[in-house]
Amino acid sequence: MNIIVTIFLICGLIFFFGGAVGIIRFPDFYSRLHPAGKLDTMGLLMTMLAMALYSLHDFCVASVLTSLKIILIVVFVFITSPTATHAIVDAGVRAGLEPWTKE
Repeated sequence: MNIIVTIFLICGLIFFFGGAVGIIRFPDFYSRLHPAGKLDTMGLLMTMLAMALYSLHDFCVASVLTSLKIILIVVFVFITSPTATHAIVDAGVRAGLEPWTKE
């Protein structure tokens, strides 16, 4: 079980690191939102799944409820993150931000 938890944690950290690098390296507002969304959803999914599995190590009612709460947090983020990203892009369009073009 610890090996699976470690694999999920490492995968989550890879997504977090890749998203952070993407936010730093991409040229404009709109393209930076893509890695921010991936960082938020996939990185959180992997790390929270690892935490949920780790909390099930001692199988009792309290640990099952804790794991269910963690999964509910992931579901909430999966619903709200794309909505928030879309709202931010819409605000950028309304503010008149132009997409980056290679000159």
